[in-house]
Amino acid sequence: MEKKLVYTGKTKDVFALDNGNYLLKFKDDCTGKDGVFDPGENAVGLTIDGVGDVNLRMSIYFFEKVNAAGIKTHYVSANLEDTTMEVLPAKVFGKGLEVICRHKAVGSFYRRYSDYIEEGADLPAYVEMTFKNDEKGDPLVTKDGLVDLGVMTAKQYDDMKEMTQKITQIVADDLKEKGLVLYDIKFEFGYDKDGSVMLIDEIASGNMRVYKNGEYIDPMTLSKLFFA
Repeated sequence: MEKKLVYTGKTKDVFALDNGNYLLKFKDDCTGKDGVFDPGENAVGLTIDGVGDVNLRMSIYFFEKVNAAGIKTHYVSANLEDTTMEVLPAKVFGKGLEVICRHKAVGSFYRRYSDYIEEGADLPAYVEMTFKNDEKGDPLVTKDGLVDLGVMTAKQYDDMKEMTQKITQIVADDLKEKGLVLYDIKFEFGYDKDGSVMLIDEIASGNMRVYKNGEYIDPMTLSKLFFA
């Protein structure tokens, strides 16, 4: 099948296929700062051998679970030999939106709201959204903001929030079986030609903060534990 490069991303390249779908090529680059991995960072900070492969493996595993649960995603199929995933076409909201679901108060959430909550305190699947904009530090945006700015409809927001909480629970339950605790996770959503919301991008260890016995597990270790 013919493929044409349409976008070079931080952790993935995107190709257009002649069947109307797209192909994501997973890379070994990770976001971080000063050589230290951080899923919340905006720039590529390091390259970890084999991270593209494990991110794809975990994405396949969870996309198949999420699809089976009746939640719409862009996942079609994958090829581990060349670390690629075929996906349905989807438009992103605005210039790109990140959706975070938090089960624990850590990271930027705790830094913002430490006057009101203890670090590591439980949160009820708290959902927040940020615009993808490196220069502005990925600003937070509310439902009213997204609707009033014309980025999405109120229904699309409500659907996205509900889907986020359901997918997060699927991931958290799976990790729990392995003795792991999900603190927070980052997703991206898009929409199809009918405006229906769907999960896009990836579901990988690099997008989640996971702990075991109170200790943070880095993404590569998490992937190894996950597939052990």
